[in-house]
Amino acid sequence: MMETPNTTPDVYEDYSLMTGRTVQCNTIAINNFCQHFLPPFYYVIFIASVLGNGVVLLVLYKFEKLNTVTNIFLMNLVASNLIFTLTLPFQAVHHSDQWIFGEALCKLVTGADYLGFYSSILFLTLMTFDRYLAVVHCVVANKRRRSCYAVVLSAVVWIISVLASLQPFIHFTVEEYPMEGLVCEDSSDAQWRVFSLYKQLVLFFILPLTVFVYCYFRITLTVLAMRMVGKHRTVWLIFIIVLMFFAFWSPYNIIMMINENQDPRQCNSSLLYAQYVTSNIARLYFCINPVLYTFLGRKFQNHVRGVLVSQVPCLSDRISVSASSRTLQKTG
Repeated sequence: MMETPNTTPDVYEDYSLMTGRTVQCNTIAINNFCQHFLPPFYYVIFIASVLGNGVVLLVLYKFEKLNTVTNIFLMNLVASNLIFTLTLPFQAVHHSDQWIFGEALCKLVTGADYLGFYSSILFLTLMTFDRYLAVVHCVVANKRRRSCYAVVLSAVVWIISVLASLQPFIHFTVEEYPMEGLVCEDSSDAQWRVFSLYKQLVLFFILPLTVFVYCYFRITLTVLAMRMVGKHRTVWLIFIIVLMFFAFWSPYNIIMMINENQDPRQCNSSLLYAQYVTSNIARLYFCINPVLYTFLGRKFQNHVRGVLVSQVPCLSDRISVSASSRTLQKTG
């Protein structure tokens, strides 16, 4: 979400990447907050995301079969997050100074931000639905869950995400202002911004959250009914996954709705602070969600321990690794 200072020293104008809504505030504090807090925050998220998603890819490559349905979805999710992550250094520079990369990169970087953001949500939703089929409808799912099924659905997700991300290529442009210089901003009208907001709210929050709650509720009931070994851990992990999506992503959507319905001629500084904080909490989640999604599983944790032991042999006495991971590592 790109926010930049306005044309006078004591006025702050917010350019929201997701809504393009403009709000003027007579305060320097918000400007200073964005310039000093957001760039280092983006760099930290960038490093954490690259390292975390890199570990996920490394473990998949060394220990897992890449052509399984789950791993195909997971690799696409990692790709979504890396696309999203690669926009952060550009936005860090934008916040600390001005947009120095030209209009073509303004459209491309903003479009990549949308693309990574939307596709990440859709792949999480798809993986949730696939897990639901594998657990609740296992007989039917075992017949239909093939690699071609995962490839086709992944392609559909990318097509939908690309179509939903075309707005920046049409409406975003670079404008120059006396105080802050060049700004990459949304030039669309109010009606289009309202449409974009509700599109995001319905397709990329309400719908995924509904799928999450329904699928994991049915998965939990099935796991409990089957009296599976370790069922309590499974139910707990399910609860964590749903809770984290809601906790990281819902505050931003709520703030956006409040912001959209307030008088545009009035300034609410607290609301703007809340917008920046919640939008970056959402960024943090969508950059590292593959790590959260996979590290909660025991098998993945064991694979990571296997990587650590292989790279640092002296840890073998302190870290236990299952025989399966050692075997896979040797054959890989």
